[in-house]
Amino acid sequence: MRNKIFPKRFKLLRAFILTFLLFSFIIRIYFLQSSFHETDNSLFVLANTFIIGLLFDLGTVSFFALPYVIYLLLVPKKLYGSLFDRLITYFGYALGLLIFLFSFFAEITFWDEFQRRFNFIAVDYLIYTFEVVKNINESYPIPLLLSAILVVLSLLLFITHKQHIFKDTFNNETVFKEKLIPSAFIIVIAAIFALFVKNEDAEQFKNRYNDEIAKTGIYSFFAAFRSNQLSYTEFYKTIDTNKAFTLVKQKLETPNSEFINPENKDLFRTITHSDSILRPTKKPNVIFICIESLSASFLNSLGGDLNVTPTLDSLSNKSLFFTNLYATGTRTVRGMEAITLSIPPTPGRSIVKRDNNTNLFTIGEIFKEQGYERNFFYGGDGYFDNMNTYFGGNGFNIIDRGRGFLLDSRIKTKRTNINDDEVTFENAWGVCDEDIYNKVLKEADKAALNEAPFFNFIMTTSNHRPFTYPEGKIDIPSGSGRNGGIKYTDYAIGNFLKQAKTKPWYNNTVFVIMADHCASSAGRWSLNIDKYRIPAMIVNLQNVAPQKIEKLSSQIDMFPTLFGLLNWDYTSNLFGKDIMQMQKEDERAFIGNYRNLGLLKDKKLMVLSDQFIANYFVWETDNDNLISKDIDTKMLEETISFYQVADYMYRNGGLKLKR
Repeated sequence: MRNKIFPKRFKLLRAFILTFLLFSFIIRIYFLQSSFHETDNSLFVLANTFIIGLLFDLGTVSFFALPYVIYLLLVPKKLYGSLFDRLITYFGYALGLLIFLFSFFAEITFWDEFQRRFNFIAVDYLIYTFEVVKNINESYPIPLLLSAILVVLSLLLFITHKQHIFKDTFNNETVFKEKLIPSAFIIVIAAIFALFVKNEDAEQFKNRYNDEIAKTGIYSFFAAFRSNQLSYTEFYKTIDTNKAFTLVKQKLETPNSEFINPENKDLFRTITHSDSILRPTKKPNVIFICIESLSASFLNSLGGDLNVTPTLDSLSNKSLFFTNLYATGTRTVRGMEAITLSIPPTPGRSIVKRDNNTNLFTIGEIFKEQGYERNFFYGGDGYFDNMNTYFGGNGFNIIDRGRGFLLDSRIKTKRTNINDDEVTFENAWGVCDEDIYNKVLKEADKAALNEAPFFNFIMTTSNHRPFTYPEGKIDIPSGSGRNGGIKYTDYAIGNFLKQAKTKPWYNNTVFVIMADHCASSAGRWSLNIDKYRIPAMIVNLQNVAPQKIEKLSSQIDMFPTLFGLLNWDYTSNLFGKDIMQMQKEDERAFIGNYRNLGLLKDKKLMVLSDQFIANYFVWETDNDNLISKDIDTKMLEETISFYQVADYMYRNGGLKLKR
């Protein structure tokens, strides 16, 4: 029976398919054991996880087998075993195995970082090959791993030869009619998956880890390649647009604000402070430190026990310390979007990486109205993740470790390189945090000679795999793991502030410190609330007593809060609110990833997902559980309105500057 389904001519193809299925099963077992305690391990759920996984494996391997199936079907018997036939077969088989083996290795490293199968982040990484390849090389023993891949490849080729599979493939009498059944089998499977099966169809479980284990990495990669942007209106629940804007404006309305054109589909409003005589406007320099991947749980002052953030823990008692603030997303560019645009996340990729992302109304415009010079500092090449185009196209000067990539010629901004003689340590992502802070100090000294105040946005890099930094600075060896990266990041901040205190401009400078996102957002749920909480503080704000602010708030609120503390009158197009003025009913946080968009209020979480799905949960803070409840219609409409308006404004020019 087996020979009728897969005759001798198809023996190598069968071996190829079985090899892929075996290795994919092994990878699935590896992911299961590495996240066993987070996965739903009931027998029925696990069985379904692996059955769905097998189906997706068959669909994936059918795409790779398809070209060779067509070749086998069309090549006449007289060419079996010819030089041409052997070259095509040997090359195709070896290349296919090499792709599979490399993808399995890449999946393990990706899972180690994100606890997910390939997604649009993996697609983005293909664009930035310099940083990514260098990071992988610094994080893993690449020569050893590549050698292992080649050894396994050689072993598979040897076994194939030893089992006479090549011989049987070349020396047989298989006729065209016998080739129809296996060819049709593969073609039909490939057609079904191409036309009817989506990557999300693997997501049949309440537990996110089971969803990810059920998927197949290569299939997930190409699915992400096709759809790394999502149209909100085509995939998510909506309400009438006018109603959505009305609801959002009601939530943003305050006694000291007035919408400029209430009927317009934008959020432009004036914000004034009636007590400007009693509390005159302040215009200190502002230095914002955006810390890479710093979860709240890393700080002892926020409940951690790692003892790796002595500087930040000390500052928590000397600052306005926001203890209940949440990041909007899971990547640096999403954090930058939230901070600069003060906007809830939109599905797909961050606005920082999209088209039409220049000449926007950012916090930089408010600083500009107040007469500030605006600078963006990054220790790597700001070409990565489109940062230079975004910041440069929105009025910031660029100070980065450029490698020759030019800004868009249409963007008129100043760019300053971090030169070789200013670098003491560098890895895949750029110079160490101490080096970028030294550059900030140097540029601040220059700016202080002018009368205009400055706003510096600093993006750090040291708390990122491979977690390497200058030796001898802290008591954890470089490259030994995340705890070292955190402790060095904290050390560099302390050293920076120590040097800044010696400067004449220090007393007139406010330092805002906040993470871009957490170290990891992975967990059992599509959105794991506690893994979005980040540290945030305002340091050295004159005449404001240190205090801990426990109000539930969002990353998008940080700069509207600062503007309120500085007593500025300004025009705003921002979604963020002044945390200091929030009432209990105003407290909320926006959290999301590229597909799921959440609104958190009073321990209730509404989650919007593509395919027009909405889920409502009660959050059990003790164990981070989400308990499913019947939909709260009022909260659903509020959630929809914020995300729908944010998407509408981006797509229809509502975020643009008003000329």
